[in-house]
This record gives sequence, structure tokens and C-alpha cells, in this order.
Amino acid sequence: MTYSLFLRWLLVILIGGIAYPALAQKTDSRYFEMRTYHCHEGKRPDLIKRFQDHTVKLFEKSGIENIAYFLPVDESNNTLTFILAYPNRESRDRLWNTFANDPEWKAVFKQSEANGPLLTKIDQTFMTLAPELSSGIAKLPSEERIFELRTYFLHPGRVDAINARFRDHTRALFERHGMTNVVYWYTVEPDNAQPKLVYLLAHKGVEEAKNSFDKFRDDPDWKRVRDASEVSGPIVERIESKYFKTLPFSPLK
Repeated sequence: MTYSLFLRWLLVILIGGIAYPALAQKTDSRYFEMRTYHCHEGKRPDLIKRFQDHTVKLFEKSGIENIAYFLPVDESNNTLTFILAYPNRESRDRLWNTFANDPEWKAVFKQSEANGPLLTKIDQTFMTLAPELSSGIAKLPSEERIFELRTYFLHPGRVDAINARFRDHTRALFERHGMTNVVYWYTVEPDNAQPKLVYLLAHKGVEEAKNSFDKFRDDPDWKRVRDASEVSGPIVERIESKYFKTLPFSPLK
């Protein structure tokens, strides 16, 4: 290839991949925030009403994208979990401050807490898409389902290993056993500490989820993949799993 031809080839790729679209896939740069609100006894209905009537719209007004709103399937768990997205990491604080300082939000907040605070504490997790595992959030058909949020705490230095195992094998094996891959993230940890893998699966129900995982764990292909991937040592230190149902105003359902 002559130098002039090389420059023309490179230019085609850089300006959008007209001739080679596979080389020019758009990267989803959104910065995600998962927040879990722990409610005072008897206050969760008030919190849900505040979100439904005001907060969701005020997030949108401030340029924040609503992704999902969940309640735990476990009725004894007095929390509400939701996921937001910002255009990128740099925009997060600016957009959140725009929301927090909105006079309309301040009035809503004050009115909703006239009879006492709604929350005891807030858990907060920042995340970015796992680019080799998710191109975005899956579009799901309209039907009844529950979601399972799974968080993998990894042994030191094992992020590449878990990524390769999910990329090459695990996601397809989940689908084989009736589970739907919705989205995969890596957490953004303070001080650039090792991230956790966080992902959402969809199931028809809790019992169906448990049955699917039983079949997955007994699958000979999974056992071979697991053993081969752990030749140099274990990958996952521990797993947290939570089942959720969506609220009526949740974009993800």
C-alpha cells in the first residue's frame, strides 16, 4: 500500500467508518449512578409518591437520565433502589448540583418531609458499562418479569479473567438456561481501587431464576469453563444477589 492510499484508508476509518463500519462502533460513555434509599418505617410510600409525582421529572429537567426504579422482592427490605445516567463522568456533579439547587426540588423536598425525614441512609455506587459485555441496556419485550442484580467481588488482579469468562462463555450459557442478559457494568471505586462486576439479569420470577441457576451450575460446559478459567487461581471472592421488581414509572420494566 502506498503512503497516499494508507492516508485515505485511515481517513475513512477516523471520519466514521463509512467503508468499515465494524471498526467505528460508537462507545457508550454514559456514567451511571445506582442509589439505594433506606427508609424510615412507614415512609417508603411517601418516597415513592415523591419520585412518581416530582423527582423523576426534575431529574429529566436537570439533564439526568432515568434508567430504572426498583423495589426489592423481599417485602421486609424497606428500601428503594434506582439507577441514573449522566452523559459522562465529568457532567455528573454539575447536573446533580443543578437538580439539588432547583427551587422546585427544594420546595418538593421540604413539603414531603413536613412530618419527618423519609430516609435513614443512602448507598451510592458509580459505574460504567463493561464495553466487551454490554453495548448498552437491552431492549426487553413488554411482559411480567423480575430482575436480579448481581455484584461480584473479585480477588486481586482478576478483572481480566472474569471479563474474559463472561465475554466468551457465561453470557451465552445464561441465555441457554432461560436467563436474559440486560446490562453489565464495572464499578468506579475511590482511589482507583479494583472494580466490582455488577450486572442485571431478567427472569420470569424468583423460582424460575433459582431453577435457571441450578441448571446453569450443573451444565457440563459451565463446569469446564469454570475449571479452565481458574487454573491460575480463583476469580470471584463472593457474590451478592438481590431480586427486584420495577415500579410503574421505571423506564426499564
